[in-house]
Amino acid sequence: MHCDMGLPRRRRIYFLIPFVFACALLLSPPFWPSVRQFGDRVRQTLPFAYQWKVQQEFVPTQNELDCLYGRTPRSDTDSDGEQDPIPNHVHFIYGLSNPYNKPSAGTFDFLCYLAIRSAIVGMKADKISLHYTYLADPPSPEPNASPLSNPWIRHLKDDIELVYHSPEETAALKSSPDATWHAAHVSDILRLKLLQEQGGIYMDMDAFGFRPFTNLLNSPKDIVLGHEGGNRGGLCNAIMVARKNSSFIARWLREYDGADLSKEWNYHSVVLPKEMELQHPEEVCTLPPNAFFWPTWTWSHIEFMHEQLSSDEARKWAAEIDRNGGSLYEDQLAYHAWSQMAWERHLSKLTPEVVRTRDTRFNILVRDFLQDDLGR
Repeated sequence: MHCDMGLPRRRRIYFLIPFVFACALLLSPPFWPSVRQFGDRVRQTLPFAYQWKVQQEFVPTQNELDCLYGRTPRSDTDSDGEQDPIPNHVHFIYGLSNPYNKPSAGTFDFLCYLAIRSAIVGMKADKISLHYTYLADPPSPEPNASPLSNPWIRHLKDDIELVYHSPEETAALKSSPDATWHAAHVSDILRLKLLQEQGGIYMDMDAFGFRPFTNLLNSPKDIVLGHEGGNRGGLCNAIMVARKNSSFIARWLREYDGADLSKEWNYHSVVLPKEMELQHPEEVCTLPPNAFFWPTWTWSHIEFMHEQLSSDEARKWAAEIDRNGGSLYEDQLAYHAWSQMAWERHLSKLTPEVVRTRDTRFNILVRDFLQDDLGR
């Protein structure tokens, strides 16, 4: 009796060995990205996931189209007299965290290069400022250590202004010295302060402008923001257009006083400005989702931008982009590439050769931003 029961028990143990081995393999570091991506895909494609609301179809409103095409009328609250246009001055921010101590912060790379080239070639900016603390490559423990050691900065140096911000200056932007904020939250405040003091256009380092923002720069409103998602769930700060001394930005900055950003990700940067716009619609010119932030960050939209196209599809989209003056859609001025969602799957794999030779919607959009001698 004792021997008869022992055999099934041993068999059960043997059956468990492959299962335990498979689990250990999947949990090992080389498989972490694949496991994480699988989890993201399942989470984002569930029938009742929030992502379906984000990527739902939409129709631009008349007010949004008026904002996009420079037809917004002046309101009683707009300042009297002639308004100066918003400066065609594009601000980028990079390197507030040091990759020497925190490798995950990354260095200024090919994607960053493409973003700035889009401001030069697509947006035809009058001035481009790159605000930074750490740009050296290889990384250095010292802030402001040799920005020109970075090869991508050397490619851009004749067309941009480098603006250094010390660690002490950026630390002072936090609500308290010991606050544990992500560098992105510090950047959220710095970008608002730059626009409040200088005016112009702010672009994230994964945002790409395809055409000049002429109509937006002449808006009677002091700030222009784009809706994120087909459900218009927020107004995203990844691309902003504003005059200096905007009352809306002043109010937005006050909302950061005492805020604990260590416990949130996008409330102050996406949700809050939408809430403020609903309270003060006369101060903001709002754009349809496809002006800046479409396709969105959802799994299927990211795949749509980076999937391999057939030769016929590539020719079709290249012709469509040409008809639209450089954009996927007629109403699109820019595209935010959502690097937080697309980096591991797609953006980290891009090189000049890949952009030139692999036909995806994203690559066709940014291909003209490459300098002729780059990577040849």
